[in-house]
Amino acid sequence: MQKIHLFDTTLRDGAQSEGVSFTVEDKLRIVRLLDEFGIDYVEGGNPGSNPKDVEFFRRVSEIPLRNSKLVAFGSTCRPGMEPDEDPGVAALLRANTPCCAIFGKCWDFHVATILRTSPEENLRMIEKTIRYLVRLGKEVVFDGEHFFDGYQNNPEYALAALRAAEAGGASWLVLCDTNGGTFLTDIEKITRKMVETMKTPIGIHCHNDCGMAIGSSLLAVRAGAAMVQGTINGFGERCGNADLIPIIAGLHFKMGLSCVAQESLPQLYHLAREVSNVANITFNERSPYVGNSAFAHKGGMHMDGILKNPATFEHLNPDAVGNSRRFLLSEVGGRSGLVAKLHQIEPRLRKDSPETQQIMDALKQKEFEGYQFEGAEASFELMVIKCLGRYKPAFSILDFTVFCERPEGENSAKAVIKVMVGGKERLSAAEGDGPVNAMDLAVRDALSVFFPSLQAMHLTDYKVRVLNSEGATAARVRVQIASTDGKRTWRTVGVSTNILEASWIALIDSLEYKLMLENK
Repeated sequence: MQKIHLFDTTLRDGAQSEGVSFTVEDKLRIVRLLDEFGIDYVEGGNPGSNPKDVEFFRRVSEIPLRNSKLVAFGSTCRPGMEPDEDPGVAALLRANTPCCAIFGKCWDFHVATILRTSPEENLRMIEKTIRYLVRLGKEVVFDGEHFFDGYQNNPEYALAALRAAEAGGASWLVLCDTNGGTFLTDIEKITRKMVETMKTPIGIHCHNDCGMAIGSSLLAVRAGAAMVQGTINGFGERCGNADLIPIIAGLHFKMGLSCVAQESLPQLYHLAREVSNVANITFNERSPYVGNSAFAHKGGMHMDGILKNPATFEHLNPDAVGNSRRFLLSEVGGRSGLVAKLHQIEPRLRKDSPETQQIMDALKQKEFEGYQFEGAEASFELMVIKCLGRYKPAFSILDFTVFCERPEGENSAKAVIKVMVGGKERLSAAEGDGPVNAMDLAVRDALSVFFPSLQAMHLTDYKVRVLNSEGATAARVRVQIASTDGKRTWRTVGVSTNILEASWIALIDSLEYKLMLENK
C-alpha cells in the first residue's frame, strides 16, 4: 500500500486551542504516546516563542524515539535580515531537532499587510532560510501559510512561494488552508495541480472552520498529497485542525493506504482518550470511530439487524479501532434491544426466558418511576443481577446524615456515614464542597478500610434533571453520575423527589458496581 506520512502538530497548533494549556510534562507524555503509536513527525512547538518550549526541547532530547521524528517550528527570517542573523532561526537550531517546519507567506495580501515588505523580499526570505537550514543538515518541511487563499487570489505568487521553498531544498511543500474556509473540492483540485506542477512531495494542512478539515485532508491525499498534518482529536485554533484520528482510520480502512503499522490501529481508541486526558479536555463521545456513540445502537430495528449481521448497521468492526459495540436501553429499543443488552451480562438468556420477562417488567417499572438507563449501564447491570438473584451486597449502609451551612463556600457541607461490612461497623465523617461531595468523600472513607481500591475511584460528571417541573420544589429529579478508577468509566442513575436521595442512590450504585467488577 502507498505510504502516507503523518505529521502531528497537537503540541504546537493544538496548544493554540481554547482551553488547552500543556505543561512540559504533558508534552513529554504526548510525545511518548505518539511515538509508541507510530506517528512519523511530531511537531513539538516553537522554541523561539516561549521558555516552556525551550525547556521541552531540552528535555525531549533525552527520550529515545523509535518511530517519530521530532520537529521544531518557526518562521522564515525577518525582512531585511539574513538567516544566520535571525534570533528565531537561531532558536530553531538550538532545539537540535532533525527536522524543522518553516512557515512562509504564500498570499501577497499577507506579505503586504502583515510582513509589510515586498513580494520579492518574501520569496528571498523563504528560499534563503530553507537553504541555510538544509546546509546545516536539517530536513525542512515548508508550511505554505494561507496557500489556498493566496492561490485563489493570485495563483502566480502562491506558486512562486512554493518554487522558492523548493529551490531552497525543502523536503516537503505543505499546502495550508490556514483560515479553514476553502471548499473541499477546491482543496482537491488545487492540490492535484500542485502535485502535477512541483517536483517536491506535497503535504496538506487543514483547519476546520467550515467543518470540512477531515474530508479536505482525505481528498487532498486522493489528489496526490503524501503527507497529512493534523492534531489528535482536532485540537487547534478557532474550530480546530484536521482530526488525525478519523483521518488515520479513513486512510487505512476506506482508501487502502498505509500510514501506521497494522497493529497500531486498535490503539486509536486509547490514543484519543489519553491525549484528551492529558489536555484535561472532556472527550467528545460522538467522535467518529473512537467515540462511545460511534457504535452505539438504540433503535429496535437497528439492534435486531446488528444481532443478525453487524454489517447491517455498522460500516466497520469496532474492534478494528479498539472500540466496542453498545446497545442502548430506551422506549424505542424493544425486546430485541433488551435481549442484546442482556447477552452481554448473561449469555444464556433468550427472548422467551422467564427471567427476561421479569427483567423487562422491572425495567418498565423503573422507567415509570423516572429512571432512564441509557447512559447508566452500570445501574442497569446491577438491576439485572438483582433480578437474577445473583446480587450479593458487599456492604450495607446503617445510617447517614448530611449538614449544609451558610454562607456557602469551601467545605460548606458535612456528611456522617455508618457502614457495615462483614459484621464490622465503621463510622466516618467528611467535609465537602457541597452535600453530594461530602457524601461521596465520607462513604468512600468509610469503605476504603475494607476495600482499598475505592481510593482510586472518583466522580467525573454529575447531572440533574427535573422530571415533572409542575411539581415545583417537590418535583421528582433524576441524577446521573459518571465514575472512574483511572482505567474504566461507568455511569449510574438515581431518582427521587429528594435530590440528595437521588444522588445517594446513584452514588451507592457506582460503588457497588466498582466492587462487582473486581469480584468478577
